[in-house]
Amino acid sequence: MTDDSSAPLPKLGEQLRQRGLWADKRLGQHFLLDPGILRRIAAAAGALEGMTVLEVGPGPGGLTRALLEAGAARVVAVERDPRFVRHLRELEEHAGGRLTLVEGDALAFDPCSVADGAPIRIVANLPYNVATPLVFLWFEHLACIERMVLMFQKEVALRLVAAPGSADYGRLAVMAQLLCRVERLFDLPPAAFTPPPKVSSSVVRLTPRPDQPSPALRKALGTVTRMAFGQRRKMLRASLKALGGDPSRLLEAAGVEPTRRAEELDVATFRRLAELHLAATTPRA
Repeated sequence: MTDDSSAPLPKLGEQLRQRGLWADKRLGQHFLLDPGILRRIAAAAGALEGMTVLEVGPGPGGLTRALLEAGAARVVAVERDPRFVRHLRELEEHAGGRLTLVEGDALAFDPCSVADGAPIRIVANLPYNVATPLVFLWFEHLACIERMVLMFQKEVALRLVAAPGSADYGRLAVMAQLLCRVERLFDLPPAAFTPPPKVSSSVVRLTPRPDQPSPALRKALGTVTRMAFGQRRKMLRASLKALGGDPSRLLEAAGVEPTRRAEELDVATFRRLAELHLAATTPRA
């Protein structure tokens, strides 16, 4: 990391104690301070030389340091807690122009705004309370995202990689696996964090697929999966009624028995249903 100051940065834990900084549970904050684990997360994003990396919820900045040390050309860190924005200014000064702090809500932040014509990577220890909404937001911006390495509650990670027929399989799994190659890399116990959460965590890598659906098809996918899993115990002939028309005809065209339930269909079948729904609802020229 380029250092604009003659004095080295103090150890992170020491800084937090000196400044009286603590995690705010209302913001879903649980801090990861172990340098070895942080370096492992940064490494999971691949070679970072020449890359712009977006980090959400940097908090004390442990992962931010690891990303800079891994050679990221630029790190854009979005933090909504003003206490940690002030804390991170010192790291920003030491980073020699490679770190940009943005104070604000990541749910209102367009990741493509920092892409500058080149794909970015997103690496983050996500706040638990907004992790799933953030992922769905980023699914809308995959054109500028090359890779995401994200930490979730373990139960959310299991939902991301779930297979059809399993209890964890749902809308999140279908959308994630249609749009990305999803890999659950490793788990971390509560004791790895300060303060320890009540649950284990998992690091997941999502790599956007080259054959991305069009925006219209992605919207149709969102609608079909929302309806199908919104009443997941019902047969599809009932749960898809809200799509309009006769769902049995849609299901027949896709080769799906109308008595089947959402969790029984694989990802490719959901894509087929969305394609048929889109075709049926698109006005002909």
